[in-house]
Amino acid sequence: MANEELAKTLDYILNRCNERDIEVLAAAVIRRRRDISMFGSMPMAPDPGELAKKISSQLNIEGNIEGLKNSIRDYAIRIIKQEAPELTDEQIDDLTRTWIPGEQSSTGGQNSPGDSKIPREMLVSMIDQFVSFSLGQMEEEEDRALRREMGPWPDKYWKSFPQVIRLLLSDYIKGEINEKEYKTRLALALRM
Repeated sequence: MANEELAKTLDYILNRCNERDIEVLAAAVIRRRRDISMFGSMPMAPDPGELAKKISSQLNIEGNIEGLKNSIRDYAIRIIKQEAPELTDEQIDDLTRTWIPGEQSSTGGQNSPGDSKIPREMLVSMIDQFVSFSLGQMEEEEDRALRREMGPWPDKYWKSFPQVIRLLLSDYIKGEINEKEYKTRLALALRM
């Protein structure tokens, strides 16, 4: 079946794509490569909402909330290590901080949304998704999937972006800077 899908996809690319379609496909390939480099061959990042449902159905929720949060965090870490063994402990810590609100890092300090460090590759992917959504270019299916996973994901993404990224995104989305200038500034901001 995969070969049939591949053949159809290649036929579409080689015989029917216009220039805009090629740009969309190129962006999708870049994003998929980023996802594979971060999460291995998994189709997508583990779904924190599904993890929480699975755990809550397996746990006896008579304990305290802190114990439940720690159980969920430990379970998420186990799944991530199993599915993406190439990630460092720091990257896993960053992912769990992003996915599990109000949880503590392994160092024991409480993290607020503004001071968590997001791995660069993940930040780039989040920025791409946010811009695509904000400019009305995101597929409805991708938006629905993100909302199923995280609820109001655009708000969560926005709150997690560093201030310099927020300002840059605002300028670009409002049309105050062109795409070339946006990409140049974004590359500089991501090096900071």
